[in-house]
Amino acid sequence: MDILWTLIIGFVAGLIAKFIVPGRNEPSGFSLTTVLGIVGAFVATYLGQALGWYRAGEAAGLLGAVVGAIILLVIWGFATRGRSV
Repeated sequence: MDILWTLIIGFVAGLIAKFIVPGRNEPSGFSLTTVLGIVGAFVATYLGQALGWYRAGEAAGLLGAVVGAIILLVIWGFATRGRSV
């Protein structure tokens, strides 16, 4: 159930992050937005557990997932700077 919850939260977080961090080189499309949010949720969960913010087995909430997705969007923007996607 934890993974399903992370997937749902990740999807919503991806949508929110795309609206917060607009950009020309951002990933576009429904599937990439979903993947971005889900990976962001997993990144936030991993970092939160590593830093002691979450217990083992506890997933990041919506705010943490949005922050993780924003971090990934910024990295994506730096990685694709100068390229037209």
